[in-house]
Amino acid sequence: MDVSLFDEMIIILTLSVISLCICFKLKIPGIIGFFITGAIAGPYSLGLVKSVHEVEILAETGVILLLFTIGIEFSIAHLVQFKKPALLGGSLQVIFTIIFTFLILKLFGYKTGDAIFAGFLVSLSSTAIVLKIIQGRGEMDSPYGRVSLAILIFQDIIIVPMMLFTPLLGGNSIATDTSIFLIIAKITGIIALVITGAKWIVPYLLYRVTRTRSKELFILTVVSICFGQAWITYSAGLSLAL
Repeated sequence: MDVSLFDEMIIILTLSVISLCICFKLKIPGIIGFFITGAIAGPYSLGLVKSVHEVEILAETGVILLLFTIGIEFSIAHLVQFKKPALLGGSLQVIFTIIFTFLILKLFGYKTGDAIFAGFLVSLSSTAIVLKIIQGRGEMDSPYGRVSLAILIFQDIIIVPMMLFTPLLGGNSIATDTSIFLIIAKITGIIALVITGAKWIVPYLLYRVTRTRSKELFILTVVSICFGQAWITYSAGLSLAL
């Protein structure tokens, strides 16, 4: 039996413990310790981890579970209250970041398409990392915590038009009307599915599950819903973390 992945997980976990201890001593966020661990163990440094693809899958699984637990702690109703600062603040943040990055890179002689694409990348934040830091500080329910979450969701959604515009930056033709219509239809379908599921399907399903009084069945059902929604969102071209 090939247990190379298991061996590499032991290496990653051991290095993570050491890195987190160092971060704790230096009083810096633990997430930096995870970055240090990846940089040390990754294929571009010491090369301690060879099964990069398998580790990436495990990492994505961890991100899904992390954001799921964070999602339990906030209410959609409270989040909607911040829709105006999210839309306005999110739009300004993305637009000005792209412009600033574009101007800086143009000064260094980068091509227009490359500079704009770099602006796309810089304007987006890691939902998992930002929310993990906010959660670690116990600030998820603070006003700026909710605004940050709303802006992160805005960034996840703005990825779609960025993806449609990216082919133009490389000199290719933009996506066809059919492709654009298909993506819009997928997003609309997902929103409708989430609303329908939240109001009728999931409550009924969990009610039937809880009647069995089986803790294992309840946990498996919740995890299945979590991963199923993540797969549907990702299949529609949106962020897996969303």
